[in-house]
Amino acid sequence: MKIDLTNTTSSKINAALMEARRARGSGAAGMVLTLVIVTDEGSAYDALKAANDASREHPMRTLAVIKRAGRSPRARAETRLDAEILVGSDAGSGETVVLRMHGELAAHAQSVVLPLLLPDAPTVVWWPDNAPQHPAQDPLGSLAQRRITDAVTAESPVGQLAQRSQAYTPGDTDLAWTRITGWRSMLAAALDQRPSSIVSAVVEGESYNPSVELLGLWLTNRLQVPVERVVTNGPGITAVHLRTKDGDITLDRPDGLLATLSMPGSPDRQVALKRRETSELIAEELRRLDPDDIYSTAVRTPVDQLLEPANAETAAAERVAREVAEEAVEEAAEAAVANPERVTAGAADRKPARKASGKRTTKDGA
Repeated sequence: MKIDLTNTTSSKINAALMEARRARGSGAAGMVLTLVIVTDEGSAYDALKAANDASREHPMRTLAVIKRAGRSPRARAETRLDAEILVGSDAGSGETVVLRMHGELAAHAQSVVLPLLLPDAPTVVWWPDNAPQHPAQDPLGSLAQRRITDAVTAESPVGQLAQRSQAYTPGDTDLAWTRITGWRSMLAAALDQRPSSIVSAVVEGESYNPSVELLGLWLTNRLQVPVERVVTNGPGITAVHLRTKDGDITLDRPDGLLATLSMPGSPDRQVALKRRETSELIAEELRRLDPDDIYSTAVRTPVDQLLEPANAETAAAERVAREVAEEAVEEAAEAAVANPERVTAGAADRKPARKASGKRTTKDGA
């Protein structure tokens, strides 16, 4: 069912929604949240399609906010709200309202959206593109428990991560982080199967892909090792290498479909690691509405901690040398505890030599 309302108000939209539900013999009690999509005409179709597909897992009310402020002074002076209501099969497992705000009304979108939110249900705001610099301070973002952005749509995706770090507020997340869930799961499972001491790591992926940087920052935080970032032709992330003393643990996905997991002493295995659609990413984010502490730690790590290839080799060598020195100190300490008489005797033998050396130095300096 589709209902078009021209030059309308929020109260009329609510009344039309109630009438549509009454005609279908259903209510709003089965919907679990409100998803607010802030987009433009060019991205509205893809965003609504993704939301409708995700609603089959999360029945919800979808509010698509399309701001049309107008280019000419006359268009900007005209204030009007047009609505398109979709219920039934046209709106997935929930209901969809497309709100087109003209003129000055576009600057006060929260006043239109607020009366349309489901009562006693969480609210999520999603910016498919053109996200604000501070999502939590945005008038629409302040209404939500979770705020979803997508750094890959920015002009400088990697630079956008720095902005996300500065503006982070509990409840923020980014689809660039959601895209690496499969990679994080596979790598964690590999280390569970074969616990190893990781010396360094390498993350390979296409340029201008913030997911590659986020995966590298996550490895930096969790493993506390130098991580090298290598640029490839993609698609997306192509490989991750975890370097150990026994050999590399490698997860390689050259085609964006299947990955090969290689571990020392084990045969190679094929694992499913397909690049997911936007609807799957949104559905995953809607499964949890509490703050993502792991994401906050990763996004707050400066991107410049990821090393170039030459710097990564130097850092790895320094780390190995440091570990060897620490092991030598520990062995010496253990030997001292096991044979205290030998250590005491050695110290006694060295005392006369130190005294003679001291006398000789004094005489030569006179």
